[in-house]
Amino acid sequence: MNLFFQPQIPQGILHLDPDESRHVVKVLRKKQGDQIRLTDGKGVFYDAVITNPDSHRCEFAVQKETHETQKSFNIHIAIAPTKNTDRMEWFVEKSVEFGIDEITLIQCDHSERQHLKIERLQKVAISAMKQSLKATLPAIYPVTTFRNILLTSSATEKYIAYVDNDNPHQLKNLIRPNTSYLVMIGPEGDFSAEEIMLAEERGFIKVGLGPSRLRTETAGLAACHILNLANTP
Repeated sequence: MNLFFQPQIPQGILHLDPDESRHVVKVLRKKQGDQIRLTDGKGVFYDAVITNPDSHRCEFAVQKETHETQKSFNIHIAIAPTKNTDRMEWFVEKSVEFGIDEITLIQCDHSERQHLKIERLQKVAISAMKQSLKATLPAIYPVTTFRNILLTSSATEKYIAYVDNDNPHQLKNLIRPNTSYLVMIGPEGDFSAEEIMLAEERGFIKVGLGPSRLRTETAGLAACHILNLANTP
């Protein structure tokens, strides 16, 4: 099954953009009257029929709407951008497939990269959403400071992942299901001692993600997967 993306269906925009149109008409060779399935990225699937198979502006008519089952929890990962942008794209792709809700890029004391193109990450997220047949596109927020996240987070459960052999807490053992989570993932140089102190003062719990030392993007994905498993019946 192929899933196509048109975020403005609720506003009455009933045609695909040039890239999606080209894929439908040129690659899949869909014709007038053929069925396609779309999402607006806001939790709704649309079953539609092609009315004008134009490779630049494929038009369709919606026949049925189906709402994606609403989750009882929310996963927010705040992560320091990696020096290699491919690794961050990999994290976005895989975390969307697993089921993440929000991603915030954070600037830390030991950050290797200060800036990242959000537009590219959003394209990766859209592709992953379609690939995994989901109807909700996660929010991806621009780079903000570590301290700003501490001050603005409204998550019920807040964690900061940290490599510490004396750390008594593992994320998997602390999770309460059916609530909102924020997990902060530091750069390759990890969080500074001051950052850990500030986070704990704001109610964040220092946690491990297992017995292995993980790369930044792997740690982010591990946290996302652990939280999803904890909410799986």
